[in-house]
Amino acid sequence: MCGIVGYLGTQEACDILVKGLQRLEYRGYDSAGIALMNGEALNIYKIKGKVSGLEELIQGKDISGGLGIGHTRWATHGGPSDVNAHPHYSSDGKLAMVHNGIIENYGSLKQELLNKGHEFESETDTEVFLHFIEQIQKDNNCELIEAVRIALTEVVGAYAIALISKDDPNQLIAARKGSPLVIGIGEDKKEFFIASDATPIIEYTKDVVYINDEEIALIKEGELTIIDVKNTPQTPYIHTLEMELEAIEKGGYEHFMMKEIMEQPKSVADCLRGRVIAEQSHVKLGGIHHHMEDLMNANRIVIIACGTSWHAGLVAEYIFEEVARIPVEVEYASEFRYRNPIIGKGDVVIAISQSGETADTLAAIEIAQKNGATVLGVCNVVGSSIARVSDEGAYTHAGPEIGVASTKAFTAQLTVLTTMALMVAKEKKMLSDVNLQKLLFELEQVPQKIEETLKLDEEIKVISALYKDATNFLYLGRGYNFPVALEGALKLKEISYIHAEGYPAAEMKHGPIALIDEEMPVVFIATKDSSYDKVVSNIQEVKARKGRVIAIVTKGDVLIPKMVDHVIEVPDVHEILMPMISVVPLQLLSYYIAVMRGCNVDQPRNLAKSVTVE
Repeated sequence: MCGIVGYLGTQEACDILVKGLQRLEYRGYDSAGIALMNGEALNIYKIKGKVSGLEELIQGKDISGGLGIGHTRWATHGGPSDVNAHPHYSSDGKLAMVHNGIIENYGSLKQELLNKGHEFESETDTEVFLHFIEQIQKDNNCELIEAVRIALTEVVGAYAIALISKDDPNQLIAARKGSPLVIGIGEDKKEFFIASDATPIIEYTKDVVYINDEEIALIKEGELTIIDVKNTPQTPYIHTLEMELEAIEKGGYEHFMMKEIMEQPKSVADCLRGRVIAEQSHVKLGGIHHHMEDLMNANRIVIIACGTSWHAGLVAEYIFEEVARIPVEVEYASEFRYRNPIIGKGDVVIAISQSGETADTLAAIEIAQKNGATVLGVCNVVGSSIARVSDEGAYTHAGPEIGVASTKAFTAQLTVLTTMALMVAKEKKMLSDVNLQKLLFELEQVPQKIEETLKLDEEIKVISALYKDATNFLYLGRGYNFPVALEGALKLKEISYIHAEGYPAAEMKHGPIALIDEEMPVVFIATKDSSYDKVVSNIQEVKARKGRVIAIVTKGDVLIPKMVDHVIEVPDVHEILMPMISVVPLQLLSYYIAVMRGCNVDQPRNLAKSVTVE
């Protein structure tokens, strides 16, 4: 959840660290801090709140030095406070460390350290972790990297850490397990950068090394050494980033969320490029070439994901079963990992994650692979953990998504999953050539139809103003649009803090209809599809109870507009592709309501972008 940055080089570290923390703030914004080494002086500045508060704090302070680490926090152990903010000192004040993750056995470690005379200032597991490293170094009279290595064999949990030491002011140590960490390599190895992801690094270099689980990096000027926790040397593999700096800037928009909503025509087009050529009936994902037979002959497909990605998986369930005739189950990764799932050889698991670092999804992948299932990853971040541990997979090519509320990642995931399903259907000859080509032509038109839908933003803004003070919302849909109802409700509640629920429209009569009165806004996704007549009946049931209805309808619909309070018309498209269109007005509705309520849509309270801890 948290964001880590670090720098070793000839420049002043402070500016690089603060700018890096600003770019990582979507990962956590409860508190922020930096530690700077200048000769033998080790200065730590940290504060509850956002990076802007840290910038004010360091005004007039000694911020010199070419070595430093920084952290922006999403609180786990210990509430947000100045003292719980990172970096933390060791008891002798010689070490400073930042940490992303959770140390599960910190309680027993803390008691052991208390028995040895250690005192703790914070409530965090991180401070315990650092004192544990300090004690190991003292007990073994060893180098710091050896103390880190020994400590990592004894802690239980997930971590990404970075340490600096007064005793070696030209050294930076980093390690990871279950939480991402990347090292940027400057020209001629004169400077190095570390970060939780590549966004703070691309301004300075495109050459990066992704640290693998249970690896430790020792960084000195001109030298990068990597070992694993068994002390086995590892050969760093240098990747070249394809990301451009402009991709992580707001580009004139007030919020990243709006920028990313508006980028969806491009992100979907980028996702389709080279994979779908309708004129040639070409549909192919090169990333799953070697496991295509496994997918075609799967006993079943199990989709594992969390949050918005889980909603994309629900849509994919409908699509795969419709066009490829393969049974599909969609699982919350967070539940899958704690069950004893019946899964094995012949099953194909599709793991979906925007960041590629979701802890629960990674744990679920491990279970699936241990039981012999084939794992295909669908993620956005090149070089991410899911991309590396999956047997094969496909990138969404959506570009960086900074806003915490996922938007373009959802439509890009749907694009990849739809393409995958159509590819399997083609190979299994489950669709006629005519029907396949028709679907591919319609799929190619989706970016243009999203562009057309985005032009409704002013109309949606007017509707938003009418309902910004509502305390509850209900979202209803059927078939392919039922998961869209779930996604619309999630978007509203996570950025505007309005309670919202999504349901299959037919389930309304099994409970939620009791909530409907003249104060309850009900959003129907009511586009023309095989469930249309049933949805019309559901709308009538709501109106009979004085509910206020906002309906997403297919352009040209003449029936529903006569019976509802507000209509948002979207372009017509085949029903298996409609979720990529019908979700867009719901994204805009949640955005405008949140802005009108004065909410920080890019950094909603209590949330962070990448859930890298349980």
